[in-house]
Amino acid sequence: MCGRFNAADDPLNQVFEELVGHPFPGETNHNTAPTETAWIVRHDGPSSEELEAVAATWWLTPYWSKTPKPRYATFNARAETLASSSSFREPFRRRRCLVPVSGYYEWQKDGRHRFPHYIRPRTGGLLLAGVWDRWRSRDRTQQITSFSIVTTGVNAKLEFLHDRQPVMLSRAGARRWMSRDVPPSEMQPLLTPHIPVDLDVVPVSAYVGDPRNKEPRCVEGVATALRIDRDRIADIGG
Repeated sequence: MCGRFNAADDPLNQVFEELVGHPFPGETNHNTAPTETAWIVRHDGPSSEELEAVAATWWLTPYWSKTPKPRYATFNARAETLASSSSFREPFRRRRCLVPVSGYYEWQKDGRHRFPHYIRPRTGGLLLAGVWDRWRSRDRTQQITSFSIVTTGVNAKLEFLHDRQPVMLSRAGARRWMSRDVPPSEMQPLLTPHIPVDLDVVPVSAYVGDPRNKEPRCVEGVATALRIDRDRIADIGG
């Protein structure tokens, strides 16, 4: 799964420059949690191929919802049910997005204890697959733009942490994910548990467990990082 992530201007300034032509427009948040606002990259219109950066709530509210926040968790969208889920089917078909992050957190379980780890790219930022939606109140006085991060089964190299992982995209995979010419039925190769970039898995302190803590201490290692090399296969999406 993906329940927390880091969004820092370094390295996201460069990532946003590449995607939308300007630096990261948000403020650094080393411990972004569900229901908070984060920056996503989406198409800037229903028929445009250009991309734009948009602030959105990390907890997808389907356009058809009667309330502004669903009673069930929608901050993650399972890849296995994207095409059939009432909440995610339409966003998957029409409103895919990219979620640029500096890295994400996962908690390793050992009996009653949970140990946090920070998973970051060895260089640069990390692109996660997402879907977004726009909800409006019946009287049109309230509008919410929100998103979900797509998750899939876990790669064998990361299974010591959790049984799921976010869908990570290479630059070529990101282009395919955002392509209007590729139907959802042909997106399956992107939704596999591959690792497209070299990663470091950094044990961090329990400080990150409190979502009110946003400081750099969240990403400071407390033990030696484990190096995870990217999958040595042809670039998915290329």
